[in-house]
Amino acid sequence: MNKINFKPLVLVVVTAVLLSSCAGLNKMKKNADQIKFKVNPELLEAHAGDVNLAIDSRFPAKYFDKKATLVATPVLKFEGGEKTFAPVTVQGENVEANNKVIGYTNGGNVSYKNSVGYDKSMSKSELYLNITASKGSKTVDFEPIKIADGVLATSEMIVNFPKAIIGVTREANTTGKYDPNIDAFMRVVPDEMMADIHYLINRSDVRKDETGKTDVVALEDYTKKANEDENVKLKRVEIAAYASPDGSIDLNTDLAAKRKETSSKFLAEKLKAAGVDIELKTKYTPEDWDGFKKLLEESNIQDKELILRVLSMYNDPEVREREIKNLSETFTDVADEILPQLRRAKMTTSVEVTGKSDEELKAAAKSDASSLNPAELLYAATLFENLKDQLSVYNSFMNVYPEDWRGPNNAGYVTVKMMKYADAKPLFEKADKLKNNEAIVQNNLGAVALNADDAENAEILFGAAAGAGDEVNYNMGIISVKKAEYDKAVRYFSKYKDVNTAVAKIMAGDNNGALRDLEAFDHEGCFMKEYLKAVIGARTAKENLLFDSLKAACDIKAEMKTKAKNDMEFAKYFENAKFKAIVD
Repeated sequence: MNKINFKPLVLVVVTAVLLSSCAGLNKMKKNADQIKFKVNPELLEAHAGDVNLAIDSRFPAKYFDKKATLVATPVLKFEGGEKTFAPVTVQGENVEANNKVIGYTNGGNVSYKNSVGYDKSMSKSELYLNITASKGSKTVDFEPIKIADGVLATSEMIVNFPKAIIGVTREANTTGKYDPNIDAFMRVVPDEMMADIHYLINRSDVRKDETGKTDVVALEDYTKKANEDENVKLKRVEIAAYASPDGSIDLNTDLAAKRKETSSKFLAEKLKAAGVDIELKTKYTPEDWDGFKKLLEESNIQDKELILRVLSMYNDPEVREREIKNLSETFTDVADEILPQLRRAKMTTSVEVTGKSDEELKAAAKSDASSLNPAELLYAATLFENLKDQLSVYNSFMNVYPEDWRGPNNAGYVTVKMMKYADAKPLFEKADKLKNNEAIVQNNLGAVALNADDAENAEILFGAAAGAGDEVNYNMGIISVKKAEYDKAVRYFSKYKDVNTAVAKIMAGDNNGALRDLEAFDHEGCFMKEYLKAVIGARTAKENLLFDSLKAACDIKAEMKTKAKNDMEFAKYFENAKFKAIVD
C-alpha cells in the first residue's frame, strides 16, 4: 500500500488561510478612506488644563471583516513630541470578545471621548489616528490618518496672579472715642474728656472736695491746653445736670436746673481764669432714668434683673419714683451705690486734634517708627510709592507692634505685589496665628495657594474669606476659568476689567465685552492686552484690529512672534503676507 504524504497539503491549506487573512486586512487598509471621522469641535481646544477629544466615526457597509479586530489610537503630534490618547478597540461580528461590534452587512458607528493634559507645545499640532487591524495571528498597520488640527489654547492665557488684600480691622469701636488700634487713619481725630461734679441728696451747691477731684482738675487742664495748642481745635464745652429718679418730678426739675446753674458758674470762672473764651452749652434732665438703668445693669447688685423688670413696667415718672423709693428701702445697695452717682453735673470738653502731615509721617516712619501709633504707621506705609519702602515700614510695624496681625499681613500684601508669592506665605501664616480665621488673611493664604497651582485648597480658603472684599471674587474668577466654568468666571470678575476678565469673556463667547474690558484696562505697555485684542480681531474677522494689535504686542514683547506663529487662533492667517511680516 502506497503512503500518502500530507505535509504539502497542510502547507497549502495554511498558506491559503494566511493569504485569506492578509487579503481581508489589506482590503480594510486599502479602503480606510471610506471610514468617516467627525471631530467635535473640528479644532481641538484646551479647557481646564485638558485637551478633550470627541470623535464620531462611521464604518461603511461591507467594509469590516467579520473576523477582524481593529485598534485605533488617536495621537496628537507636535514639534518636539506627541501625546497619545487612550486606544479604542472594535471587532467584526464573528470575533469572540467584548468590544464594540461593527456589522459586515450594514457597517456601524463608534463614538469616542477621551482627554489628555494640555502642554503649551501642543498649540500648533495635528491629530492622527494610528490604526492596527488583526485577524488571527496576522496584523496590518494602516497609514496614519489625519483627522484634525489643534489646539486652541486661549483659555490657558489666564494670568495666575491672584489678588491679596491689605489689612484693615473689622472690630467694632464701642468706646465712642477714636482708637488707633481699631479705626483707620484719621488726619483730624476727635477726642473728648469728661468729669463729674456730684451733689448731696436734694442739694445743688458745689462742694470744695468735688472741685478738687483729679478728674475735674484734669478736665480744666485739658481744656486749657486745647485752647492753647495750634494743632487742637476746641469744639465745645458742655454741662449736663441731673437729678436721681427717686424724687418727685417737680422737685427734681427744680433741683436739676439749680445744679446746671451752679456747675456752669463754677466751670465758667475756671475757664475765664485760664484764658479760655468759649460759650458753655448747658442742659438739665430732671429724672436720670437712663443713667439709673445703665448703672444698675453694670453693677453687681443681686436681683438687678428683677429690679429693672419691675421698674420697666411703669411709664409714669411719679409711679416709678415711688417704686424706686420702695426698692431702695429693700435693696440698700441701690440707695448707697446707684442713686448717689446720678446726683451730678457732667462736664465734657470736645476737641479735634490735627495730626502730623504726610511728610512728617513719612519721616517718622523711617527714623522713629515707635513714635507713631498703629493707624499712623499703617497709613505712613501707603505714602511711599516704592514697594521696598512700603515693605520696610511694615517690617518696622512688626517690630513696634508684634501682636498686631496687620503688620505681617500687609508685609505679605506688598510681597505679593512684588510677585513673590512664596515669600509672602510665611508672613500670611504669621498673621493667621495672630488673628485666626480673619477673612482677609484667609483670602491671602488662598492667593498663595492658587499661585502655587493648589486650586483645591485655594478654593476652600476663598470660601472662608467670603465678604473680605472684591478681591475674593476676582480670585474665584481665576479658579472658575481654570475649571472651564467661563460664565461663572464672568460673574466673579464683574467688578474688574483686565486681561483675565477678557479671557473669561472670550471663552464665554462675548468678544465685544472682552474688547471693552481690554480697552478700559489702563495698563500701558501690556503685551497681553494687545495680544488678546488680536485674538478677538481674528475671531471676529476684524483684520485691522488683528494686525494692529498683534504688531503692538510683538513690538512690546518680541517673544509673542513665536507664540503667534503657532497659535491656532490665527490659523487662517498663517499664510497671510501681513501676518508673516509681523511675526517673521
